[in-house]
Amino acid sequence: MDSQSLHIFPHLTTTSLRPLESLETHLLAHQAKIEQWLRLQWQNTPAPFYTSVDLRNAGFKLAPVDTNLFPAGFNNLNPTTLPLCVQAVQSVIERLNVAARRVLLIPENHTRNFYYLESVATLRDILQKAGYEVRIGSILPDLKASKALTLPSGQNLLLEPLIRKNNCVTVKGFTPCLILLNNDLSLGSPSILENIHQKIVPPLHVGWSTRLKSNHFTFYKKVAQEFSEQIGIDHWLIDPLFKNCGEIDFMKKGGYECLADNVGVLLNAIQNKYTEYDVPYQPFVIIKADAGSYGMGVMTVHSAEEISDLNRKQRTRMSATKEGKSIRRVILQEGVYTFETLGANNAVAEPVVYMIDHFVVGGFYRVHTTRGINENLNAPGMHFEPIPFADSCITPDQNMAPDACPNRFYAYGVIARLALLAAARELNE
Repeated sequence: MDSQSLHIFPHLTTTSLRPLESLETHLLAHQAKIEQWLRLQWQNTPAPFYTSVDLRNAGFKLAPVDTNLFPAGFNNLNPTTLPLCVQAVQSVIERLNVAARRVLLIPENHTRNFYYLESVATLRDILQKAGYEVRIGSILPDLKASKALTLPSGQNLLLEPLIRKNNCVTVKGFTPCLILLNNDLSLGSPSILENIHQKIVPPLHVGWSTRLKSNHFTFYKKVAQEFSEQIGIDHWLIDPLFKNCGEIDFMKKGGYECLADNVGVLLNAIQNKYTEYDVPYQPFVIIKADAGSYGMGVMTVHSAEEISDLNRKQRTRMSATKEGKSIRRVILQEGVYTFETLGANNAVAEPVVYMIDHFVVGGFYRVHTTRGINENLNAPGMHFEPIPFADSCITPDQNMAPDACPNRFYAYGVIARLALLAAARELNE
């Protein structure tokens, strides 16, 4: 392992390693069977264009907690993974059977979020290195002329307004063969993109205006069960329990009784599994918007009573997500501790794995110096440490300990691909 790998490989601090070591041992022992099973799954259900998966490693459990079909953060990947990204892009566009030469990339409506725009620039560069002409078309409603941006890295971006003529979308002097969305459509599908003849990936119907996390994790539960049967493990070790309620209004306290009841039921179910595996920690539940991203509308609770005790500030924070979209549905998800820590200050960390097509192409650790082991780390103050995934995500070392660097990263890649398979089935529906 090189010095860079040592630098970004977090220390796993937990008193209950046994179940995870058993899981990682199973993954290593069944590597050939796992890869064969996944290959068959991709033949039946092709993967989305790209995906990122947030994982949590509790030592006694390794599970996905979020799956994003419009990933940002490509600028946080280790540069050594760029060739993997380029090859995966070529593979997925060939699989789409699109005679593509020109790709129109449609980003979020951010012009001041330079962290996000750096990701757009990196994604553009990946597409260009894969052999495609790329332009960036914006759906900003007030963008009437091209807007040039210079990023902190020194890279330049040119945002261009979309032009629609009949059933074709263009930017000035450029007619794309393929439209790649990097906008999660939280506020709905823009009319300018409806019913056009060009291929759009991911499709409009999987934006956050219609997609639900509870639906995704329903698919994931089925995937986890099927996979666990293949290698003989309890699927709970890789599957976060969850529940959801009907309509809720945090400001008016509407739907609180259902919310509190389900929190209690879920906490009891988690405690039963903790007792089964001798886990010496307190169960907790993450309540978050059933649709949306950017880490907004998320809270941690340890008891049903906490629901009725929410103060106005907490209720306000839970009432809306990105772009002010009201939260009316939430998912109650088993809280998965993160016992991975990084640096001299032992900052908590969680891995985020990136995939293009069905290939793991990179990832990073999301690190937060002021958040706890049971809190959402996707919050202001976080920073990122790239993971050198180029080799270790696909080449575990049978001669090393189950929790050694390449083996832990391989485990991340396996669980992330299970979430990817769930997303593929979700899109196929």
